[in-house]
Amino acid sequence: MQLQTERKLQQAFKHWNRFMLLMWRLGLGAWINACPPIIGRIMVITHTGRKSGTRRRTPVNYAIVDEEIYCTAGFGERADWYRNIIANPSVEVWLPNGWWAGVAQEVTDAHARVPLLREVLLASGFAAYAAGIDPRTMSDEELDAATREYRLIRIHRTAALTGEGGPGDWAWVWPLAVMLLLPRALGRRRR
Repeated sequence: MQLQTERKLQQAFKHWNRFMLLMWRLGLGAWINACPPIIGRIMVITHTGRKSGTRRRTPVNYAIVDEEIYCTAGFGERADWYRNIIANPSVEVWLPNGWWAGVAQEVTDAHARVPLLREVLLASGFAAYAAGIDPRTMSDEELDAATREYRLIRIHRTAALTGEGGPGDWAWVWPLAVMLLLPRALGRRRR
């Protein structure tokens, strides 16, 4: 029963992730991150498929601690993006304040894991609570037990990026939509 519930939650997050990626591509990444207590802090990781070699994008919750980016694979080793970055740790991240190349590495140090994971879960808005985790009230031992399958990832930024293929690559839609819809809206007012 628990596995069935977990699969439903995973499917729900897949649909949510498609919506989040669309918002980022439309240039709304900063707006998405305007209300972290509810929606969470969301970034997009661009990674390379371990089998296909295809570039993939995955929205994930994150926290920045001591200038390093941390995120978690809440579905553990089953998460495709996690397996991809373990196979090829060169990634790109879209943050509200920029686009960066980076190197991903799993955090395995038991002493560092729980406090850093707590920071990511606190920054995840509703996502932690949807998974049945309350990072504000759980003790370190309870949090460690509840997140045993989670994988914590540190991303070290190596270079700022610019150009095509980054966040907002579909922002051209907005001026086009205004050009097409504005005359129609103004035409209705004249009647």
